Amino acid sequence: MRFSNKIFIILSLAFGYGLSSCSLDERLGSTLTREQADSLIQVPALLEGAYNGLQLAYQDQSNFWALQEMTSDEAVAPTRGGDWDDNGVWRALKLHNWTPDHTYITNTFSNILQLQFLATNVLSFEASPKQAAEARFLRAFAIFTIIDGWGQVPFRNPGDTLLNVPRVMSATEATDYVISELTEITNTLDEDVPAYVANKNAARALLMKCYLNKGAFANRAAPTFDPADMQKVIELADAITASGKYSLTNYFDNFAYNNHAISKENIFTQQNGPGISTVRDGNAVFCHWAPTLHYNQDPSGWNGYTTISDFYDKYEATDVRRGGSYPGVTDKTGLKVGFLVGQQVNVNGTPLKDRKGNPLIFTRELKLQETDPNTLEVTGIRVVKYPPDLTSADTKSSNNANNDYVFLRYADVLLMKAEALLRTNRAADALPIVNSIRTHRKATAWTSVDLNKLIDERGRELYWEGWRREDLIRFGKFLEPWQLKPSDDPKNLLFPIPTSDLAVNKNLKQNDGY
Repeated sequence: MRFSNKIFIILSLAFGYGLSSCSLDERLGSTLTREQADSLIQVPALLEGAYNGLQLAYQDQSNFWALQEMTSDEAVAPTRGGDWDDNGVWRALKLHNWTPDHTYITNTFSNILQLQFLATNVLSFEASPKQAAEARFLRAFAIFTIIDGWGQVPFRNPGDTLLNVPRVMSATEATDYVISELTEITNTLDEDVPAYVANKNAARALLMKCYLNKGAFANRAAPTFDPADMQKVIELADAITASGKYSLTNYFDNFAYNNHAISKENIFTQQNGPGISTVRDGNAVFCHWAPTLHYNQDPSGWNGYTTISDFYDKYEATDVRRGGSYPGVTDKTGLKVGFLVGQQVNVNGTPLKDRKGNPLIFTRELKLQETDPNTLEVTGIRVVKYPPDLTSADTKSSNNANNDYVFLRYADVLLMKAEALLRTNRAADALPIVNSIRTHRKATAWTSVDLNKLIDERGRELYWEGWRREDLIRFGKFLEPWQLKPSDDPKNLLFPIPTSDLAVNKNLKQNDGY
């Protein structure tokens, strides 16, 4: 067997695992000894592959982002005539009537398990302590996501044989495991590294989410919040603040093409842009503005995603998070960022039209299935969270967008601390924290704060960042009816285990109600 083929066997095992979950044939032992494998495999390349694994699982608009946002009160992908039907998969997410064979649920489960495997695979070779800590952080991130979505986690230790199916951890066991892993690696991770490298404060922020959601993961229908866990959230937030690395930034700078340089909030991101890797060339972050923009806007889009008017109405008119002009975008194309409603214009201020020649006026009205040919292209308030990267000719159409994708940022840390204070009856301490964000965003300072006000504030601050479903469950709001979702079923607090994964792992059990 040639040298290159030996490497291919190992790498194909790594990538193929995520596609079939647990059913691979182990042939490594018949071709390579462990010593030979260690000499052939370059740990930095394996670690880079694990970082690349974040792309499909999280940045792709039809993976975990869709499961968190399209199932919430923040986002919707209405069918417009013959567009965006996709056999009803988007409507199923909004209406909470998905099944174990839902395409996006199945693909997301597989892609996150693939990330988990790629990170674990790094630990099977001669990784340095820092390389191992980064891989363990990525694995913890993946496990946290599986707990969040499905409540049970297939798991292998490094070096476990692929001939046997993974064991499955319960939500409580897996949460405790992630907490122990993050606690153990925090001091090994670097602090003064770019946000796209796993770092001390990223581990602390993810630990905060573990402690904050611990009781919700154990009992989603009736979450509990241990005061000791809430105190951990507060202490971790204080440690992040004490690092002196973070402060509130101009809002949309956190998501701009040069956010790696100008944001003082971003704690953990994925680096995107030309030359970084064939996987992270920026196409995925491009897919966070293309689905929402109309075909005739600049840059052109696919005329799909919107928000609902009830969510838009949560904002004051002065709140900068609601959007407006953004340098390098509006002055070049006429496009604004944030929420787009009303007449859209080009760079010269000339009103744009839809493809039938009607004024391109985005309206508050919205149906899950738009059929009127005169209005179906304009219904719904559009959202541009990531200002499009217009620094090169091809960023408008596909690849090479430089916007780093944001997972964790400082405003979230502050809001999590405020929540922990509220859940331990310290509203007076929580209020100035929330007001520090609100006044920075030019919203009116509050005279009081409670949990109902805080969940709305988390929505205003973190909209379309992939946390909304988790937040709504923790606050006991996910099963409530809202605009376009009239009813619900308690089973929907968890996603179903995909049928294909049940078939290959006997240790998985279908979640109740499916």
